[in-house]
Amino acid sequence: MSRSSATRTALPSHTPSRGGNPHTIRIIGGDWKRTPLPVLDLDGLRPTPDRVRETLFNWLGQDLTGQRCLDMFAGSGALGFEAASRGAARVLMIERSAKAAAQMRANQTKLGARNIEVAEADALRLAASLAPGSFDVIFLDPPFGDQALLLRALEIAVPLAASDGAIYVECGDALNMAEIDALAGWTVVREGKAGAVRYHLLRRENEE
Repeated sequence: MSRSSATRTALPSHTPSRGGNPHTIRIIGGDWKRTPLPVLDLDGLRPTPDRVRETLFNWLGQDLTGQRCLDMFAGSGALGFEAASRGAARVLMIERSAKAAAQMRANQTKLGARNIEVAEADALRLAASLAPGSFDVIFLDPPFGDQALLLRALEIAVPLAASDGAIYVECGDALNMAEIDALAGWTVVREGKAGAVRYHLLRRENEE
């Protein structure tokens, strides 16, 4: 796998924008640590905060060498780029917005990231067509407040996870595992809260 070295200039982790202009996020760790990436200021685009990403990848063990990752609602691509920076063999990022997908492709080109694939598509439809057990880590960060969308995404994600795989869920409320049929046999192994964001790492119960 070939990944180019990128500019190491340190910038603020999240530079706000006005009037629809791009702002930036930065990669927290791995080959492209501290690399700033432009992110469009689009309605509903909510990059996972630095602190949350840092915590998540601590949970995942920092090094994702050889792992296969799926980011179903990629948005800015913050999670997918972070996984790719940390050695993931394949990162599939799905995003419905043409503008957001184009920006992610531009950032992919900037990084020379051959381990990333950006798909401009409906996340549920494309993910439902993928082979079972195809991914070691699945990131789910759908629009907040749409419980039906979250539940359907979980139904699709569960069979896509490898037997020892993990699913990361970011949403506005804590998951009530007992009420989510798709997560029977799964458990929350880590969880946290940052402002309005609740985040959870799930694994099958026999893989704790």
